[in-house]
Amino acid sequence: MATKTDRQVDEIAALRDRLIDAAVEHVPFDGWGREALALAADDIGIDLDTASRHFPGGARDMISWHSQMADRRMLAALEAGGLKEMKIRDRIKCAVKTRLDQNQEQKEAIRKALSFLSMPGNTVLATKLLYRTVDDMWFAAGDTSTDWNFYTKRSLLSGVYSSTLLYWLADHSEDHKDTWAFLDRRIENVMQVPKLTGAVSKVACWLPRRFGAVKAFRAGARSEMRGRGRFA
Repeated sequence: MATKTDRQVDEIAALRDRLIDAAVEHVPFDGWGREALALAADDIGIDLDTASRHFPGGARDMISWHSQMADRRMLAALEAGGLKEMKIRDRIKCAVKTRLDQNQEQKEAIRKALSFLSMPGNTVLATKLLYRTVDDMWFAAGDTSTDWNFYTKRSLLSGVYSSTLLYWLADHSEDHKDTWAFLDRRIENVMQVPKLTGAVSKVACWLPRRFGAVKAFRAGARSEMRGRGRFA
């Protein structure tokens, strides 16, 4: 099998980005899957067969790519945002806020993605997507831990992020000020100290019990999630 060149990989990624950017406009009405993909393909002027080859797994691949796009865009914004000048807890708060702010026009698409991820058989995917997001947040924050703190930090942030995400989806306050107040409380309650390095015993308390939409979010960062599992 021929190996794709870097240019070909970039071209494929760019087309997937365009398709998902177009698809999210249709997802609120048609859901994640073939119908939204067909409309997206028509919007950007390509045939459905070509679009389908870029997302052979249908909704699963579309949702995975949408999440990866959001992670990439979050990292780009954080890299340009002067995180190094902040305290660790402020870096994490900024990462969560950036991730949600960038997707405020896509709430319904995200809500439908969570509903899909809550279905039987999608637990592993849901867990991988959550882990990838919080791992990228910690990467942006400058985390270099390699011991048990590596997993503890990601478990704690999984709870903070997922509970804040649910709150944000239902928040209609001006500029989401209620969500950011909620985020402040979650960080304060979980950490009890300025840095996100709470003891392992606190992990279970703040894994998102309310996250019925994605059961895997209760599990935290298990060892099998260590692989990045990016859709390529």
